[in-house]
Amino acid sequence: MGPGRIGASAAGVMALTGVVLGGLALYRSGSGTAQRRAVTGLGLALLGIIVGGLVALTADGGVGTGNGLGGGVVAVVVGLIGVVIAGLALARSRRTG
Repeated sequence: MGPGRIGASAAGVMALTGVVLGGLALYRSGSGTAQRRAVTGLGLALLGIIVGGLVALTADGGVGTGNGLGGGVVAVVVGLIGVVIAGLALARSRRTG
């Protein structure tokens, strides 16, 4: 496994964790930990976008060459979804208290 694949996998895990934490915060927006989960999910999703983007920008070759381009693009997309979900949860947690 090359560094491109490892970086893309790490970015995907960070982005997916951001989606999960944002979803949990959105689901339990009335609890005291919802805002903390939303902020953590937002941070991880943004980090997944940054790392996935760097992997995609530095990948040599196209998709299927083993350089992590596909994983980097997927990490960016999942990270964007995580930012939206965590942002909604953060807005709802601030509005409810």
